[in-house]
Parts: sequence; structure tokens; C-alpha cells
Amino acid sequence: MPLKAVILIGGPQKGTRFRPLSFEVPKPLFPVAGVPMVQHHIEACAKVPGMKEILLMGFYQPHEALSRFLVSAQQEFKIPIRYLQEYAALGTGGGIYHFRDQILSGGAEAFFVLNADVCSEFPLQEMLEFWQQHGDMHSFVILGTTANRTQALNYGCIVANADTQEVQHYVEKPSTFVSEIINCGIYLFTPAIFQHIGEVFQRNQQELALCPYLGEESSNGWQRAEVIRLEQDVFTALAGSGKLHVYKTDGFWSQIKSAGSAIYASRLYLNQYSKSHPERLAQNKPGGPVIRGNVYIHPTASIDNTAVLGPNVSIGEGVTVGAGVRVRESIVLHGASLHDHTCVLNTIVGWDSTIGRWARVEGTPSDPNPNDPYAKIDSETLFRDGRLTPSITILGCSVTIPAEVVILNSIVLPHKELSRSYKNQIIL
Repeated sequence: MPLKAVILIGGPQKGTRFRPLSFEVPKPLFPVAGVPMVQHHIEACAKVPGMKEILLMGFYQPHEALSRFLVSAQQEFKIPIRYLQEYAALGTGGGIYHFRDQILSGGAEAFFVLNADVCSEFPLQEMLEFWQQHGDMHSFVILGTTANRTQALNYGCIVANADTQEVQHYVEKPSTFVSEIINCGIYLFTPAIFQHIGEVFQRNQQELALCPYLGEESSNGWQRAEVIRLEQDVFTALAGSGKLHVYKTDGFWSQIKSAGSAIYASRLYLNQYSKSHPERLAQNKPGGPVIRGNVYIHPTASIDNTAVLGPNVSIGEGVTVGAGVRVRESIVLHGASLHDHTCVLNTIVGWDSTIGRWARVEGTPSDPNPNDPYAKIDSETLFRDGRLTPSITILGCSVTIPAEVVILNSIVLPHKELSRSYKNQIIL
């Protein structure tokens, strides 16, 4: 069965919660567990039998880093991968409708749509089998998972028939409790979806034609008929029609909206590596550094044998880690240098940054409640009551931290040379 996959990667005005890291690299290329975030999606898609092509869709300008990544991913996964650039932000449904001819070319009978800012086990094969059992060419599948009652309000909520898994009701970010089953941002569609998106497009056009006379905005809040949101505009209408089903997964799933959630996603992927990619995990060796738990170390990194790394640490290309360094729950990006006896906890160390001897750089983890199996990571706000919310520490690229200082719960913008300790601050 010929299949395709579409990965929605957004654009530069998205990912603002990911700053200052998204200044240097498009968010989908940010390394999570040692590889670009979107590579996890591509790898999962490439494994599905019958996958003919993977399309990345977004409104980033053609970008050297993105082009390089696509070339290397095509070589690694032996599958055509292309980038389709939207002329503006068209929403989750507008982009696939705009490029529907490209998606359907080659006779794809079904296609996956994945949001780039989620991390998951990506049970795509299981979704396909579920669709073949429950659906037909005019029905579609949403991947769902269970959240706790409070956090479910932050997501799209799905009410489904317990026997058939048919979606009866869909509400995006409801104000009161609707369901504990939430939308994971991963879908399986057939070409029939374009008829439903087309109906929204026609309705938007009619509304826009009337708007000048009525002096009001269209219902989707945008001044473009092409801006279509799958969740609010399409799923809400399809619910109860018998054409939409939910496949519930018990595997791991999390959003990657903020830098803090990237560390949590890194932990989930590193944990999965023990089954899927044991070769990516560092091992304790005589005369080598101490490895605790799951740790990824790029082959070009230089690690002193007295360093202690882990659990949940990812060390990038060309990183230097000195004697007696302790790193835990952190991502260290390429070219960074951790001098002797530094301590790095719950931190993202930016590209080419330097941390001086005996310095301590530490953040506060924003992990879900470990005692609640259905807890998700909270999309924390940067400020609360006028103060910076304690969260992980982020060093932008080319930041220099002097020896013997302490940096706690702070965000340091790129190219800063600090001279003293800081706590709970954004250093501009």
C-alpha cells in the first residue's frame, strides 16, 4: 500500500518559548537525545512498509542547515525527503490543503501527518493496522493518549465510543473537563480528508467575502481563507460522523514546546534507545568516564576519564569535558567546553559555550509528577507574579561563564561573557 508522511515543522515565529536556542537553529533541528528533533519522526516514518516519500512542511525560508539535514537524512534512511515551503503560516490544515497535489502525487492511498514538536514512540504501524480494521477510505485516525483531568484542558480532548473507538466529540483546549483522552498531534488520513478541508476553505472564503460588509473578522480569526486548523475547523466537524477514530497509545508521548521539555523528551528517547538503538548509549569502560543511566556521547567529544555523566545526558559534537566534571539531566551542544570540576545539572549548554573551573550551573527540572502515570509536562510560563519561574538553566551560544561562579535557574542570551553569579534572571 503506497503511503506518504507529512511532518509539520512550523516556522520562525513559532518556537518563541524555545528561545534563545531557536535563534541559532530552526527548532525542528534542535538536537534531542543526540539527533535533530525531527529525525526521530523521519526514522519512525521510514520504518513503515510502503512509505514512498516524507514531506517536511513549514514556512522557514530555505535554510542551509535544513538543506544539509535533508540530504543526510535521505542518504541515511534511503527514502525521498523534501521540504515544502508555505508562503505564510497556514495552520495545521491549510498547509496540507495547499500542497495536496504534492501529497497525492504517486498515488498515495493514505498519509500520516505528524507535528514536529512532539516526542513519541510513534506507533505508526499500529495506527495503520487499526485503520485497516476499523475504517475505510473515507475515515481517519487520530493518535490519542491519556492525561490527568487537570492537564487534559491544555490539549485537544476526545470523547470516543468505548467499543468502536469512533470519535463522538472533539474540543480543542476546553474550559471545563471533557475527556482524559487527548490528541497527540499524529494523524492518519486518506485523500478524502481534502474534501472536508476544502469545505472549510469554501466557508472561510464566503465569510471573508461578507466580512467587509459586516465589519468583523472571520470565524478562524484570520484574514486569509487558506488558514485552516485541523483541530478546531476539521475534527470538531467530523466528530460524530463515523469518519474519525482514535487509536489510544500507552507508549510515551510529550510535547516539546519549551527548552525544559526538550530535556524531558531527551530522557524519554534515551530510555527508548536501550531497545531501539543500544549503540547510541555510552557504556562504562575501564579507564573511561563514569556513566550513570542513559547517556549519549558524540564520537568526536573528548571526555576526561574522571568525569561522571548521567543519568539523562546528551553530549554533542566536539564537546570537551574536563577532569572531575559532573553532568546530570542536561544537554551539552556541539563545541561547548566544561572545564575541570564544573557541575552542570538540569541545564542546556549552548553551542561553543564555555564554563570555567569549579563553576556550578543548575536549573530546576520541569518534569511531570512522577507519582501520576498520566501526568504530562506542564507548559510552564516564563513569568509568574512578575518573577521568572524557576526552570532549567539555558545558556545560549558562545556564552562564557567564569570560574567559581554559580548560575541558578537563569536564561543567558547568546554571546554573553558573565563576570559574577546569577540566580533567577534573564541575562540580556
